Amino acid sequence: MLTNEHIIEAALDRITAGYVFPEKTAAIEAAIRPRIASGAYEGLGGPELCETVTRHLQEVCPDKHLRLLWTDEPQSLEPVDDDGGIAAFLTLLRAENQGVHRVERLDGNVGLIELRRIATATEGAAAIGAAMQLVAHSTALVLDLRACLGGAPDGAALWNSFFFPEDHDQVHLHDVYDRGTDSTRQYWTSPHLPGPRYADHRRRPVYVLTSEITFSGGEDVAYTLQAHGRAVVIGATTRGGAHPTARHAVSEHTLVTVPAARSISTVTGTNWEGVGVVPDIRVPADQALDQALEEALKAARP
Repeated sequence: MLTNEHIIEAALDRITAGYVFPEKTAAIEAAIRPRIASGAYEGLGGPELCETVTRHLQEVCPDKHLRLLWTDEPQSLEPVDDDGGIAAFLTLLRAENQGVHRVERLDGNVGLIELRRIATATEGAAAIGAAMQLVAHSTALVLDLRACLGGAPDGAALWNSFFFPEDHDQVHLHDVYDRGTDSTRQYWTSPHLPGPRYADHRRRPVYVLTSEITFSGGEDVAYTLQAHGRAVVIGATTRGGAHPTARHAVSEHTLVTVPAARSISTVTGTNWEGVGVVPDIRVPADQALDQALEEALKAARP
């Protein structure tokens, strides 16, 4: 059985090897290793160990994606099975309808799509296209990301693509720099979509709802649509996690999440890391839908 010291050492090895900002890893080591030596982590149960180490990591490096996570489901420790958490994420998406939690037609012919996850562009295409088909003839659209916990960058780009006109040139949305390959991947709007676009000559209004829970891939959609002037963001400032992340098992029940890349907006030149997405209209998150419906009603008046 692995000791807490072995678990933390394995996590530090993963962070040192993969963290997108290698210049910060020395400070992380300096914050954690003296605590290991002093026995600060001895005797802690698994969930408490994860919570404590995460707190110490984020004290020195306030990156909300950098953390230890406890999982009740046993994880394989075989190197051949380490895929950065991709298989587990795809399984989760299939169980959660590719992140599409609710699609509804509200009073005034306002469409509502509530997302809890951002699926990958390939796995999620059919569900995403179906959701957009159901709101295709609405007069305004509310995209509710208040409980969205993140997801895939290519899926975020697919969602964003629906809000740019078909006759528009492809739009360069943002880039993602990956430390492991020392390369930058560009994300553009897609010319071919699995459902109807929500962008035409009528310029139907789009409102994106956010909360203090909205994170990662959900923030990507909100930030990008806001930066490109394609939606009005309503609600509360989001959590502020802009770094695509890999998950690695360091014990059967402990994962270390390592931000291995960073997003760079083509509009702002930066991202939402640490600051969150700041709404255009700030209201408490539980009032955001009512505010969006009020805005849609005003927009519909002649």
